[in-house]
Amino acid sequence: MSDYLDAVIVEHNPTQKKIDRAVIWLHGLGASGHDFEPVVPQLGLASDMAVRFIFPHAPKRPVTVNGGMIMPAWYDILEMSLERKVDIAQIEESAQQIRDLISREIERGVKPEHIVIAGFSQGGAVAYHVHLATRSV
Repeated sequence: MSDYLDAVIVEHNPTQKKIDRAVIWLHGLGASGHDFEPVVPQLGLASDMAVRFIFPHAPKRPVTVNGGMIMPAWYDILEMSLERKVDIAQIEESAQQIRDLISREIERGVKPEHIVIAGFSQGGAVAYHVHLATRSV
């Protein structure tokens, strides 16, 4: 298991019971884990729900289509075309970092079926990869 990604953690737990649900929510290119943090209070979660929201920050890396600018990115985008080329190794690296967060939640007592992986834009692509490429954590 690798070092965990730095992340914003928000716990919805009004009754202070043991956290038994988790949402790992990935931001888009150039953003940060803070982007979706304000959404939690807007979700209208039941007062008896105990949910940990994990909003990881993507590593900072050069993004080719943005002139090599270093920014938070789950992976490098090598070109913009219908056949779009991306750095598959970086997608897998990011997916493994998310699998590590999933494993940590399981170790904390959250059942795998109570863990949701969500993502926006580039984060959504990594979320799909985690879901579709992972047989078991």
